[in-house]
Amino acid sequence: MSEFSDRRVVQALIRSAQPPSREQRERFVKFVAHNYSGEIRLSWDKEESITDGFILQVGSDLYDWSLEGRIQQMKEAIENVADEPGVPITTLIRQKIESFQLEAMPREVGRVLTVGDGIATVDGLSGAAYGEILVFENGIRGMIQDLRKDYIGCVLFGDDGQILAGSRVYRTHRQAGVPVGSSYLGRVVDALGEPIDDQGPIRADDYMPLEIAAPGIIDRQAVNEPMETGLLCIDAMFPIGRGQRELIIGDRQTGKTTIALDTILNQKGNGVICIYVAIGQKNSSVAQTVKILSEHGMMDQTIVVVSSASDPVPLQYIAPYSGTAMGEYFMNQGKDVLIVYDDLSKHATSYRTISLLLGRSPGREAYPGDIFYLHSRLLERSAHLSDEMGGGSMTALPIVETQAGDVSAYIPTNIISITDGQIFLESDLFFSGQRPAVNVGLSVSRVGGSAQTKAMKSATGTLRLDLSQYREMQVFTQFDSDLDDLTKAQLAYGQSLMQLLRQSQHSPLSMEEQVVVLVCALGHKLQNYPLEEVRDVRARLLQGMKDRYPLIMNEISEGYKLTQELREAILLACDEILKE
Repeated sequence: MSEFSDRRVVQALIRSAQPPSREQRERFVKFVAHNYSGEIRLSWDKEESITDGFILQVGSDLYDWSLEGRIQQMKEAIENVADEPGVPITTLIRQKIESFQLEAMPREVGRVLTVGDGIATVDGLSGAAYGEILVFENGIRGMIQDLRKDYIGCVLFGDDGQILAGSRVYRTHRQAGVPVGSSYLGRVVDALGEPIDDQGPIRADDYMPLEIAAPGIIDRQAVNEPMETGLLCIDAMFPIGRGQRELIIGDRQTGKTTIALDTILNQKGNGVICIYVAIGQKNSSVAQTVKILSEHGMMDQTIVVVSSASDPVPLQYIAPYSGTAMGEYFMNQGKDVLIVYDDLSKHATSYRTISLLLGRSPGREAYPGDIFYLHSRLLERSAHLSDEMGGGSMTALPIVETQAGDVSAYIPTNIISITDGQIFLESDLFFSGQRPAVNVGLSVSRVGGSAQTKAMKSATGTLRLDLSQYREMQVFTQFDSDLDDLTKAQLAYGQSLMQLLRQSQHSPLSMEEQVVVLVCALGHKLQNYPLEEVRDVRARLLQGMKDRYPLIMNEISEGYKLTQELREAILLACDEILKE
């Protein structure tokens, strides 16, 4: 309203099928004078499409009192009906309709200047804000991403072929957001929260903004509870805690997604809400992921957010923010959440595309300079909240792709500086059969032993040091075939450790199983077996422990410290099982 306060003339336009009477014109002038200051100039345009009622436009404000406008006002009121426990939705809608009253509410209206490639430039919305949702005449929504002196740049969440230059666009005064709720568990949705799994509509419990300030220092607490992956090589050497952000990085086809999926599968039955965000992937790949989650019984506690390669670039851009908003809904209720972004390299590419289409100057390597801020404000929202804030947590596993295994080369988002560590997957290890192909030297977790149980922390011992020494010795001894017995024993020990760290896809190990394997391996109980038999020996050992020594397994699972007596009991049990 204030934009007209310093103008001497206020132009008001009535659009209707029939001209207003003198009495109606006087009422229009009185209404405009009450809401806007200045000399009122009222004009009328004939618009036969308005069969009932009228549309009053004052500057960029639009008062739609046509039949369609009044129906739309009622529709919006019904859409905003809030759920009440124990009250049927039909009753709530009926009550809303009975108490509904039409209001003369202004809608700020602009016009489309240009449209194409998923981008629209809009004129006339002087009060619009960054990140606000706009609605075009045909119902397609868009989000403001660029504010210029003469126009607004808007990314579209639909087919730009349905929008024409000169058509009207309306402000919603609402920041971009996504519907959330417990009903989304077990469902596959797009970046706007709409179901795409042919299982019917989803009833949302709330509406969360896509972008929100990350929790402050006071609202957080230390990361000290384990988020176990079920992968021995990670849980033992690079533990992940609840509320941590651990990067999974490596070349294409090195098992990055498999590690993330195995981590999700390992949360079965422990109450952790899992969210898998697929960005720019093929629909067939996403379908395979959903199939794996369903076969292992994990879809009931998982939400899959999909923005495939065939979706508009703006949907790929907002997908990780949509998934994060859904996760924050559960985190704020005191629950633990695990979210996987697969992958942020494609997300950076989508943002680069949007920036170039909006006419922003490219930065280093043709990526805009704010790409770092883009991902830092996304990942900072993962945290372990303080007890006063409910104690919930959200753990992030972002995935990023490298080129030719060069982790020191340019990565568009510089995400290594944002996360609390990285798991680096090496192509040479992967193709040699070492899977997960985790590089022990370049991987790190900045939380470390704080995210391990007492038993796991004690059982890990010198594993990482032993593996590092083995790799150095392996490189050195390839130039010399004449090895002494001590060196041969050390090589055999290292080779057996590497074999023990191999795991099949989607076969996570529990914490107590990992402790048993580590204690026996570091106690040199498994190094004398042929390498091809080591994994079978491990399976036989774990089955024997479950069948014959359940008390030992229970002591470990219940969080007891790995005392010397318990360690000796595990070694004795190992001898008994493997001697048969």
